[in-house]
Amino acid sequence: MKKKTKITLKSYLWSSPSLLLIGLIVVFPIFYTAYISMTNMNVYHWFDYTVIGFDNYFKALFMFDSGFLSALLATIIWTLVNMILQLVIAYVLATLLNNPKLKLRRFYKTLLMFPWAMPGYVSILLWKTGMFNTEFGLLNQLMTKLGLATYHWLSNDLSAFICCTIVNLWLALPFMIMIIDGAMQSIDKSYYEVAKLEGANWIQRAYYVTVPTIKPIIAPAVIITIFTTFKQFDVVYLLTQQAGSKTGSGFHTILTFAYENAFIASNYGYSSAISIIIFILLIVFSATFKLKEEGDR
Repeated sequence: MKKKTKITLKSYLWSSPSLLLIGLIVVFPIFYTAYISMTNMNVYHWFDYTVIGFDNYFKALFMFDSGFLSALLATIIWTLVNMILQLVIAYVLATLLNNPKLKLRRFYKTLLMFPWAMPGYVSILLWKTGMFNTEFGLLNQLMTKLGLATYHWLSNDLSAFICCTIVNLWLALPFMIMIIDGAMQSIDKSYYEVAKLEGANWIQRAYYVTVPTIKPIIAPAVIITIFTTFKQFDVVYLLTQQAGSKTGSGFHTILTFAYENAFIASNYGYSSAISIIIFILLIVFSATFKLKEEGDR
């Protein structure tokens, strides 16, 4: 027992620098944010803030005009729409790229990696100025040449949502295509030969062979993409909410909503409460997925 205790203490001693670093960088900010969420810290109460309990949480969850619930609903819709489109489009493109009759397949696969390899900030601003700009954007230039009136693409919620979705797909699709393409290449070709002998068409082969076979491989990628999309900030913020160049759209995800309350409205207590709610939602989702995964095993 003494030897075992000595080994345990030595292990904690060696890992203590890492544990201390994790505590300072990860654990402490979470607890400090939770504390701030229980106060009225804002631009009027920098140093003389007081503890107000769960008032900020009540305002976020039960006051419908606070904006949080609408931002949460928009985030859920945003995540579902992007996830469904990514899966469908990536599956179709990966299927085409795996067609043995397609020439220059490797060239196309390399070309599809460029949007993912480029810095997101650069890509988003290129879309904003090069495509959606009201005066010299490509879309409005084409509409002018066609004799149509120009359109403010990012000025209202619906068109801003569509534009943000397009840009997010541009950035995220290469990753999903790469995962599905690799999964398809791992399928034994004899499965398709047997399915053809049984008279299965393309849709039946996809439904009964391809999808069940690649499902365990792409499932982790789908979970990662759901997390990434739910926590999306840069696309929505840079396209519509960037300070000094707001487009007039009121479309918010919960992260851009929290950012606006913290750094624009300087309402740190309320923004911290929103951050803790987001943290709890992600923890619950992670735990639910983990339990489901263990149940399947």
